[in-house]
Amino acid sequence: MRGWFQAAVLMLAVPVLGEAQTGFLGNAFIRPYEAKPVPPVNLKNSERIFDLMRAGQLYLSLADAIALALENNLDIEVERYLPRIAETDIGRAKGGGLLRGVSLLVNEPPPGIGGPNGPLLTTLTTSSTPAPTVNTNLSDVALITQQQNDLSVTGAIPLSTGPAIPQYDPSLSGQINWAHQSTPEFNPLITGASNWLVSNNINSTVGWTQGFSPGTQVSMTFDDTRLTSNSDRYTYNPILSSSLGFTITQPLLRGFGIELNRRYIHIAKNNGKIADLVFRQQVIDTVAGIARLYTDLVSLNEDVKVKREAMRLAERLYEDNKNKVQQGEQAPIEVTRAQAQVASNRQALISAQGLVQQQELIVKTAITRGGLANPAIRGAHIIATDTLTVPETDPVRPIEHLIAEALRERPDLAQAGIQVENSQISLKGSLNALRPELDVVGTMQNGGLSGDINAPGAALTPGAALYPGGNGTALGQIFRNNFPSYSVGMQLTLPLRNRVAQADAVRDQLQVRQTQLRRQQFEDQVRLEVADAYVAMQQARAAYDAAVQSRVLQEQSVKVEQETFDVGLATNYLVIQYQNYLAQAQSSEVAAKGAYAKAKIALDRATASTLDVNQVSVQEAQNGRVSRPPGRISQP
Repeated sequence: MRGWFQAAVLMLAVPVLGEAQTGFLGNAFIRPYEAKPVPPVNLKNSERIFDLMRAGQLYLSLADAIALALENNLDIEVERYLPRIAETDIGRAKGGGLLRGVSLLVNEPPPGIGGPNGPLLTTLTTSSTPAPTVNTNLSDVALITQQQNDLSVTGAIPLSTGPAIPQYDPSLSGQINWAHQSTPEFNPLITGASNWLVSNNINSTVGWTQGFSPGTQVSMTFDDTRLTSNSDRYTYNPILSSSLGFTITQPLLRGFGIELNRRYIHIAKNNGKIADLVFRQQVIDTVAGIARLYTDLVSLNEDVKVKREAMRLAERLYEDNKNKVQQGEQAPIEVTRAQAQVASNRQALISAQGLVQQQELIVKTAITRGGLANPAIRGAHIIATDTLTVPETDPVRPIEHLIAEALRERPDLAQAGIQVENSQISLKGSLNALRPELDVVGTMQNGGLSGDINAPGAALTPGAALYPGGNGTALGQIFRNNFPSYSVGMQLTLPLRNRVAQADAVRDQLQVRQTQLRRQQFEDQVRLEVADAYVAMQQARAAYDAAVQSRVLQEQSVKVEQETFDVGLATNYLVIQYQNYLAQAQSSEVAAKGAYAKAKIALDRATASTLDVNQVSVQEAQNGRVSRPPGRISQP
């Protein structure tokens, strides 16, 4: 189709223009009727992930995990299209079309295995043959399902469209007709024909219409007719008749006003700002989610070390008991109890290792495009190169300053404010639709007439003005304004009850009030998130300090009890119990450290400082290319 159009344009233009000019003209003519190219979806992972792999292992720091997410995460990739989608609405609005809107949904990475109610802690037991809790949420869909947030404050039902927007894009129309007519004649003296009247009529019409911001509609129509007949009563044969007319319609009440008729353009530009803010929020949520998943992965790995150490202690006790039974110093039941402890700790270790593998799958899905489709990535074991640390002291910042920073920087709150502004702009259209329709309509038309003189017809009309010639003569009459016609008038449409417009206006005002309240809810939620994260961080700090102290004391208790047991002054039961207490204290310390790190992540997200803390550039996220090189791998 493109080739056919271009060939037609070139055939018309080549006799007048050169090849370069005709090529440009052809492209310019075709361009409005073609969609701009959109590149296909790219599902290839960035090379960074392969640069970080060695011998089937993926060496991953938090910075590399975030960089991989910025380059590969599909939630971010989906939102990269949002600003371009918003640009298409700007084009529609400038052409006079209605808006299609933009999506306000933001996805967060799944909670993961270490999320709420995560199985990090070892259950305390007082029995001499403990049975650790078996993880039953291995296939819990809630742990691997993304969380979705709707940032809309306007609701699902849009406001009324209000008065129609002028069509700013000009429209050109054309029509050509040919007609042949034969009619029998009963009185040849009247028609000047013999027994029948034969006529051939060729009519060509060209129209042009365009709207303007004040609501003005302008239309132009050019009409050209060529009539030939066998009658000798006509002055001309053929008769060439042409006319050029303009009609201007200007609303005075409904549909009048530049701001009113450009309201969709303003809303579309605001939607462009909203799209940028939604993308920024998506990057914040994704980076915060990756940091949380990475933190849980590190915690789960540390918990595996705790379980492995507990296993080592249980195996040591089992060997000691076996030696003492062989020497007759203990009853055989003590070996059974120690062996039960070994089996229980082995079960706990296997469960902890399985949780790590599950968390690795979730992390790898979040930082890749193809998920687990690549066997090398699916089978790679993640080596987390960063550890969790808790600073000696936390920076002291008043809660009021944190809340003020959040209210100033949160993109979800900023875009909610723009939504309120858009609803107020749209309300102007609903209120304007209440007015009656009162339009001024003006027309101006020039005509022209010419043709070949039909000698018998001219003789029948002595003194008649003759305009012999062709189309040029008729056009000359039009542009010389020889035969002008003018008209001006007003047309009024007055709805007698106007209930539809009244109902729309009231409803839209109510919806705007709802939008303002929902925006306030957003603001209240921001304050709550900051305050809650602030308290959670303080509690996590206190819990971590207590967990460290408890672990140190339990280590001392186990050491003393083991020494006492070695000299025969303590029972096997007490040694096993204190080992369980130590395992519990060590797991509690791991969980408390992870809880503190995640509380810090939550506070950064609540104050919209996630990107600054993790040195993330929104522009790099938009481009999908992070300039920071992959971390160095110290191990082969």
